[in-house]
Amino acid sequence: MSSTSLLDIPTVQIAPNGSFAEELQRTMAAVSMRFSWFGINRSVTPTQKEQAAETFDAKGQFVSMGKKLIDTSHPAWKAIVKVRGKIQKHWETGSLPFPQTGVRLVRRDELETFLEQMRGLQNELQEAEQELNVYYDRIRKRAKENLGDLYDKNDYPASLIGKFTVAWDFPNVEAPDYLRMVSPALYRQEQERVRNRFEEAITLAENAFFNELLNMVDHLIERLSGSEDGKPKVFRDTAVTNLNEFFDRFQRLNIGSSEDLDRMVNNVQRIMDGTTPESLRNSDSLRQQVSSRLSVVQSELDGLMVDRPRRNLILPPPDMEMVQAG
Repeated sequence: MSSTSLLDIPTVQIAPNGSFAEELQRTMAAVSMRFSWFGINRSVTPTQKEQAAETFDAKGQFVSMGKKLIDTSHPAWKAIVKVRGKIQKHWETGSLPFPQTGVRLVRRDELETFLEQMRGLQNELQEAEQELNVYYDRIRKRAKENLGDLYDKNDYPASLIGKFTVAWDFPNVEAPDYLRMVSPALYRQEQERVRNRFEEAITLAENAFFNELLNMVDHLIERLSGSEDGKPKVFRDTAVTNLNEFFDRFQRLNIGSSEDLDRMVNNVQRIMDGTTPESLRNSDSLRQQVSSRLSVVQSELDGLMVDRPRRNLILPPPDMEMVQAG
């Protein structure tokens, strides 16, 4: 494997045969992912809401009220939520955003590896679901004690098996090929629409990288600067390791569409080159040096974010669909 970074490759070599949108379209696969999740929040009945409102001498129509079906502090519930977080993180860090709810772009040459890891996480979710179901009767009994008259057995399925799932597929984001024969003009219109969506995907990806880099630089400067109770602020390894993970991910997923972004990432990477969490803890002068140099980058990043076109600040839609399982 070549050690050459994507940041070192001239832009013209990344997209030699067309626009960056075409390069993204050629090298990426669209993957749709969705959770089905047992919803733990329910509305109360109108009568119950009226009764609660009377306590405060209020009118029921001006009161909003709900109930929580499961004690979310239970270790088995925390465990299954943790697995969902792992899936979400893998989904977001291994792909680029796309302007369609529940869809992201995965490199085609990494697709099988990405999905193999997803299948492992899917199995982990099933195991966590089974473990939660072991405690389900006790959880319902505790809920009945906690909710009192608000408890309704109809809110609870007989079992939680099958109530927590994650699934994926591969939506077609290309112009339908049959239109080529039906209406060449319409086919060209669809091709243009698709190209525009990939242009927007580039905008979303650049914006996400800019924001993530700025947030990590801000956090690292804050941890390196000043003190708390006369001592250096607590400095966790993740302040550095998260940056290194970002560099690796950026090298894999970046297509060189923004020279400013490439330059900023390169600048931070040079500043952090060879710097470890331990070396920062042990040297006040190194902390000051790194903080000072990162502050220069921070100022430029802030300026770039302000100067970027308004359309580049549009946030992407939610990346993963969440379907409530009753």
